[in-house]
Amino acid sequence: MPSDLMTLEGISKSYQTPDHIGRLVLDQINLRLQEGEIVALLGKSGCGKSTLLRVMAGLVPPNAGALLYRGQPVREPVRGIAMVFQSFALFPWLTVLGNVELGLEALGIPRGERRRRAEAAVDLIGLGGFEGAYPKELSGGMRQRVGFARALVTEPDLLLLDEPFSALDVLTASTLRGDLIELWLERRIPTKGILIVSHNVEEAVELADRIIVFSSDPGRIRGEIPITLPYPRDAAHPAFRQIVDEVYTLLTTAPQRDDLRRPAKREAIGLGYRLPNASIQRFLGLIEDLLAAPHNGRADIPVLADQEALGMDELLPMIEALELLGFTHTAKGDIEVTGSGRAFAEADMLERKRIFAEHLLHHVPLAAHIRRVLDERPGHRAPEERFLRELEDYMSEEEAATVLETVINWGRFGELFGYDYHSGVLSLEAA
Repeated sequence: MPSDLMTLEGISKSYQTPDHIGRLVLDQINLRLQEGEIVALLGKSGCGKSTLLRVMAGLVPPNAGALLYRGQPVREPVRGIAMVFQSFALFPWLTVLGNVELGLEALGIPRGERRRRAEAAVDLIGLGGFEGAYPKELSGGMRQRVGFARALVTEPDLLLLDEPFSALDVLTASTLRGDLIELWLERRIPTKGILIVSHNVEEAVELADRIIVFSSDPGRIRGEIPITLPYPRDAAHPAFRQIVDEVYTLLTTAPQRDDLRRPAKREAIGLGYRLPNASIQRFLGLIEDLLAAPHNGRADIPVLADQEALGMDELLPMIEALELLGFTHTAKGDIEVTGSGRAFAEADMLERKRIFAEHLLHHVPLAAHIRRVLDERPGHRAPEERFLRELEDYMSEEEAATVLETVINWGRFGELFGYDYHSGVLSLEAA
């Protein structure tokens, strides 16, 4: 019977805003990683996936809960756990061999042994002959191979991968995934378990024995999907596509929703709701495509993603925005345009703006709040800092800036208010 590599019991993590208000990022995460399995973690951007990975690596302490590696508490980085980052994280002044040796040096491995193991790891990962090259002389795929070699040279039990293929082109990412699976299946690496954070549904289904789907604000485990398909996996096979559909269903459907004929009520949102970072032009184009043949107002989300050539991090914010505004609703992996959405898409520009403004005021409290403040103020003007300070009670400065930028763009389209980019002042002058 497989033994547990890592156990997470009630893991929670929060961060302090500049005003010393706690923001809960992870909430009561319970998870067991067993020997012999690859687990993928999926969720929209900002849901806490990477934070969880850093907690598991011992890089960030949780605020609550227990984290055990082979039954022992993890309070700092421990031998046996290695991590590969999205950004390669190589030292530019070190050669390939120097970068790979670095982790062994930190472990106190003698120089000769370091060199032998580093050369073996470089050869294993397909970089033989490039030992003396510097990172700037390598392609993105080769640099990420160095990242893998640096992690594998420490002979980790558990390998944590933080979106390791997302910075690579499609062909390079596919090749590197295939090489990783080959090394894993042929037991050419000592690793007993892999956890990969991904933003690519097909990638997760291609690699994983289990997929964990995260919800957000705060990050919680939304559901789990086991995968028993044999390797190598064919992305065109009906069984593969069915699992992709199940994942998208979990990613886009609230727990209480059951079918498209009876759309569930969206949970009430407040001023600090993290609006999806989606441009009007993009989601307007998406709704127009949904209304056109062959969809005719309704589509399977994985099929839509393929046809629109959109990744999860591009598609999900648009779907969330359309549903938030009442223009679509989703269930069981399908998206359908509502009557309001059809009226919005088919109207002339003047009427389209009117419909959008009406829905924005009704469904987005932040937009209604900004309009109310501007209506009540003498001169009908207010600096953006006023609203940023309010948002920073709920989220980080960076998130607040992104959310405010989104609502300003939406509000300008609906002509609810104007914005002067030079002064940073909102007003009713151009509304």
